Amino acid sequence: MTHTSHAAFEHLRSQTIDSLNLRVEEYQHKVTGAQHIHLASDNPENVFLVALRTVPQDSRGVAHILEHTALCGSEKYPVRDPFFMMIRRSLNTFMNAFTSPDWTAYPFASQNRKDFDNLLDVYLDAVFFSRLDELDFAQEGHRLEFKEPDNPDSPLTFKGVVFNEMKGAMSSVPAQLWQSLCRYLFPTTTYHHNSGGDPEHIPDLTYEQLKHFYRTHYHPSNAIFMTYGDIPAEEHQAKFEAKALHRFERLNDVIAVGEEKRYHAPIAVEEAYPLEEGEDPTHKTHVVMGWLLGNITDLDQTLESQLMTAVLLDNSASPLLHALETSDLGQAPSPLCGLDDSQYELAFACGLEGCQLEKVPEVEQLILGTLERVAEEGVPQELIESALHQLELQQREVGGDGFPYGLQLIMNSLPAATHRADPIALLDLDSALVKLREKVRSPDFIPSLVRRWLLDNPHRLRLTLRPDSQFTRRAQEAEQKRLADISAKLTDDDRQWIVQRAKALQERQVQKDDDSILPKVGLEDIPKTMAYVEGSRETLDPKNPASDPLRRYGAGTNGLVYEQVTCKLPDISDEEQPLLPLYCNALTEVGLGNLDYLETQRWQASAVGGISASATVRGTTDDVQNIDAYFTLGSKALNRNAGAMNELLRATLTEPRFDEHNRLKELVSQMRARREQSITGNGHSLAMLAACAGMAPSARLTHRIGGLEGIAHLKRLDQALKDGESLKAYAAQLEGIHARLRVAPREFLLIGEPHQLDELRDTVQSHWPSEPPVADFRSFGLPAVHEPVREGWLTNTQVNFCAQAYPTVPSEHPDAAALTVLAGFLRNGYLHRTIREQGGAYGGGASQDNNIAAFRFFSYRDPRLADTLKDFEAAVDWLLSSEHEWQPLEEAILGVVSSLDKPASPAGEARQTYQAELFGRTREKRETFRNRVLGVTLADIQRVANEYLKPERASTAVVSHSGERAVLESLGLELREL
Repeated sequence: MTHTSHAAFEHLRSQTIDSLNLRVEEYQHKVTGAQHIHLASDNPENVFLVALRTVPQDSRGVAHILEHTALCGSEKYPVRDPFFMMIRRSLNTFMNAFTSPDWTAYPFASQNRKDFDNLLDVYLDAVFFSRLDELDFAQEGHRLEFKEPDNPDSPLTFKGVVFNEMKGAMSSVPAQLWQSLCRYLFPTTTYHHNSGGDPEHIPDLTYEQLKHFYRTHYHPSNAIFMTYGDIPAEEHQAKFEAKALHRFERLNDVIAVGEEKRYHAPIAVEEAYPLEEGEDPTHKTHVVMGWLLGNITDLDQTLESQLMTAVLLDNSASPLLHALETSDLGQAPSPLCGLDDSQYELAFACGLEGCQLEKVPEVEQLILGTLERVAEEGVPQELIESALHQLELQQREVGGDGFPYGLQLIMNSLPAATHRADPIALLDLDSALVKLREKVRSPDFIPSLVRRWLLDNPHRLRLTLRPDSQFTRRAQEAEQKRLADISAKLTDDDRQWIVQRAKALQERQVQKDDDSILPKVGLEDIPKTMAYVEGSRETLDPKNPASDPLRRYGAGTNGLVYEQVTCKLPDISDEEQPLLPLYCNALTEVGLGNLDYLETQRWQASAVGGISASATVRGTTDDVQNIDAYFTLGSKALNRNAGAMNELLRATLTEPRFDEHNRLKELVSQMRARREQSITGNGHSLAMLAACAGMAPSARLTHRIGGLEGIAHLKRLDQALKDGESLKAYAAQLEGIHARLRVAPREFLLIGEPHQLDELRDTVQSHWPSEPPVADFRSFGLPAVHEPVREGWLTNTQVNFCAQAYPTVPSEHPDAAALTVLAGFLRNGYLHRTIREQGGAYGGGASQDNNIAAFRFFSYRDPRLADTLKDFEAAVDWLLSSEHEWQPLEEAILGVVSSLDKPASPAGEARQTYQAELFGRTREKRETFRNRVLGVTLADIQRVANEYLKPERASTAVVSHSGERAVLESLGLELREL
């Protein structure tokens, strides 16, 4: 690859990174000093990100609220909501904005060149020439409003999207733990504050403070431009210069995070978190220990810290994680266990959750005692080699299944760029890993790190977070008192001003902007056909047609091999079904054969980059009351370890040890802790699962094993496993499931570099001899289900998650395409405005799930409840009673096609194709569905809404808190408690 730069930019250096198949180029804008880092690759999915160093000095949420408000209209695009408008007018594969503790970033990705240029134009204008309208600040950040907006005598309330988002975010105990940890680990720097905003402090932020922060932080001299893909750096730079940079001079202010002032002795602090009234607080205390290490600008030090963390905490055989998992002082290791390397200075944390308050000193001694033993006795060299193996595998793997791959690489290097360190070094780890391998030859290497960074480091914190059942009540009373005090001081003019602003905001929210000024792509820009990954259809033994089926896919995996063993799911009784996720979890976490689980964990870490087991149940493409069900055991490894991976997979499927009863108990407790913590971050999905539970057998099962019902069952099971007999009975149930699975018909999936596929097939064949089919094998089945749901689930949250669902049709039905487009049309045209902008929820929308034939409405981190449910029904009335134009429909179609065509990693695309075809979703069926989407008309979406979304067919589920009990009962919802 060659590089040329635009005249406005100076080329600083370039470096080829063979392990990533790309060339990194670094440039600087001559006038402003803006940095441009370009990752040149032949990948057509181009990525752009502009990041600003943002260093707030309080917890008012200025950087976060600015991130939202900057996207609400700009100089060239003075419309109210260009960001969400562009999401609808685009074929983007990713669009978002992020606020971190010390930077704010605006990234997007697209495979379409016209679309990329459109988005770049809008993003540059939004970031550098934002309007920052005061009404947008009121909508996105915070505002005072009367409960009845036009009645100045009604009570005052706080409203705002970020205000409610952070109320929801801070309902999560892990989020509270992290904020408390940072508050004390960083007593003087920006990390002391909540960069997202503390709901108690967000109302203190003024509009003038927001504008001042924008002027000082959103300047090219404080900006980092990062790009990835096959568009040359020079072309990007020409647009940066023409669209933005030529209008700026250099700003000499240097925004940076300084070194934290170190403690001279460890500290211990105790804080409280809200617990639902009536819940037993005995085993609900969290204990976390935290240390501040070095800063991330030193790559060698960072890698050493990562290696030390991996040795201590990587898996159950790691000494510190083993001590935490097996201790009876707590329920499970803390979700904060690990190394945070996203900020200027590295932070290491570990601890336990589910503790008794009086046992806190014992938890501290457990952790320090374990570290002391490591420092004194060292660790086996194989643990260190396994940790290095995992680092190498992470470096080589081509990702892109959740994030675009280019964006992953950009995000990996962004922390270094933010702190003016070497971003290229963080990408090119090969030479640094070679140096690290030399260091670990010394048996004292890890012990010396543990002693220096942890045992002898006085900047240490012991944080205790204890439950308080009165916390929420007191916080609500404090907020109400604050509002009452404000209200008491308001003059009549003040009250009228609040009424008038609410009216002005409402008028602004419903006004019709001229969106023709925004660039767009249309249906004519969509590729005619969807991308398809071709795989082979063969048998494991080419000479034996009766041997196990095999699918092989050639892909650019950068020297990795991916393998799956897929079995038909056997018949599992109604009583056993809730144990299915526990069985899948235990299978890869217990011992194998003569090895106990610790030896097995070491084997896994040395051989593969992870091993997973899962069960998938779906309705068929023409009738969701009929199901297909499969179990999958999968792994990935470096090519040189393909044989070892197959040995491990075969042992996992044939020799698991469910006789390790204490291990099984630990796994249940750990899963319970993880699932309970997931509620506040995933409440909308859980509410939708509950609302759909009566519409299809697979939906009912998913709610029972992975939804709110599953969490409730997990809590009951964890409490029931108290003695040897109960554990023995539980283990026998898992053994019973496995005995049936062990003899199930199976097939194999292989994904690797094309030139290595034959060798990889031979490796699989040599490890998996064919086994005769079982004559009386019974596959998994479920009875049909057709029943409405009306449930209100009470849990520990400050906000609501609402869902309403309607039975519809599966993917093969001609109406499925129109229903899928309808969801986007309602979200864009009505729900975004009423649920988010006017209602103040962080999010809301609709979707059609063809796998269970259900149409779902939802809201996320929502301050409202009954009114949101009314808005769901009002959306359908709006659709049927209003005149609609073609363009919003085109935008909804674009959104659906963009999601269908969204690329994954090379291995991920092969896996997706295999999984789709396993469940009968052939290429032809998917192409038919895509073509039907492209042909949807306004008449189609009105017809299907009228036919399927009838009020009497609706099911409703809400995740809320005890303060909404009366409202939930008034809605006729059956109350369930977690």
